Amino acid sequence: MSAAVTLPLSPAEARRVLYQLTLARVFEERVLKLVSDGSIRGTTHPYVGQEAVAVGACLALRPDDLVISTHRGHGHLLAKGGDPKRLMAELFGKATGYGGGKGGTQHMADFAIGHLGSNGITGGGIPIGTGAALSAQMRGSGQVVAVFFGDGATNQGTFHESLNLAALWRLPAVYVCENNLYAMSTPHHEACAIEHIADRAAAYGMPGVRADGMDVLAVAAAMRPAVERARAGRGPTLIECKTYRFLGHSKSDQRVYRSREEEATWRDRDPIARLRAAVLEQALVSSAELDAIARDAVAVVDEAVTFAQSSPFPELQDVTAGVFSDDPCAS
Repeated sequence: MSAAVTLPLSPAEARRVLYQLTLARVFEERVLKLVSDGSIRGTTHPYVGQEAVAVGACLALRPDDLVISTHRGHGHLLAKGGDPKRLMAELFGKATGYGGGKGGTQHMADFAIGHLGSNGITGGGIPIGTGAALSAQMRGSGQVVAVFFGDGATNQGTFHESLNLAALWRLPAVYVCENNLYAMSTPHHEACAIEHIADRAAAYGMPGVRADGMDVLAVAAAMRPAVERARAGRGPTLIECKTYRFLGHSKSDQRVYRSREEEATWRDRDPIARLRAAVLEQALVSSAELDAIARDAVAVVDEAVTFAQSSPFPELQDVTAGVFSDDPCAS
């Protein structure tokens, strides 16, 4: 295993961060099994391996700050404080889910916790998050918006237009690029002429920061000054988190475009295993406590599955609910 992370954490903080990382991992691994056995229809885009980005970024945010997610968004929702039961129920297509069972994996939001939504369109969340940052600025709310997206999204026009306007208007946004090296199956170096996406920030007149996306505390350390800068009215920051998805782009992806040796190298940097090793080495958390954290995460996911399985499907008369507005001014 690669070198352990440095730990500016209290024992309580270490337990909380490890629980959040573990919950995201256990949740995703359970979802994959449920898709395989047909309990969940369709597919899913696993976040396994990238948990340190969502958890680390949200560590730097206030509860009333906002995030906007991607098609690989279960980890973002859980890290922002989402309810695993409502998340699982949505994946089962049940009425108790975040979208009433009609949105599915790529269309979930929870405004009560500042989660503005996942998005099935590559880069689709970037202009929405930029608009939310403009809203926060105009309302004087003091909120900061963390905008998550992948490396493939940075080649979309919406990325460039959004970052240009955000810098011009000094919007309170932090753009968090999860560079997992592949845009679906296309390697980053075949789609982008520069090695580091963070270098693009200079073109917009904002700071560009690179962070180890396999180290939850490194992500948090990169986020904190960016959040402070945004909240102080000094504009956005682009943070590139170098990370890796341990599994395929989606459930059906056989990963023929990359080697198993490459995967093993990145698995050696597993963010959960690294943090567990570090807290044990510094005696912040005992082995028994680590086992309890893992059991707690499994129990929460078990409860979420039971809740989803026992929940009703949406009623037929609700098929258009939430689709059309009752506001005549919106039509």
